[in-house]
Amino acid sequence: MGLGGCIILIAVGAILTFATDWEMDGVNLDLVGVIFMIVGLIGVTTFSSIARRKRVVVPPTTPVVEENHHHRRDGYSDGYGV
Repeated sequence: MGLGGCIILIAVGAILTFATDWEMDGVNLDLVGVIFMIVGLIGVTTFSSIARRKRVVVPPTTPVVEENHHHRRDGYSDGYGV
């Protein structure tokens, strides 16, 4: 469940707890709303702690050194023609 789902749970729980006066046999809607809000808060804290751990660390770049060895075969550049 993502952050949006957790926020929806909190909102639905608050609506059930504070904005409704429905009566159902065997179901306490105030308690259900409080449970939804608690589960939503647990989800938000879990999501934020996981998101904090997923920071991307870019490794330092090492310079690419291209070695261009130009070998001249004129007899003098490699030390053998002296």
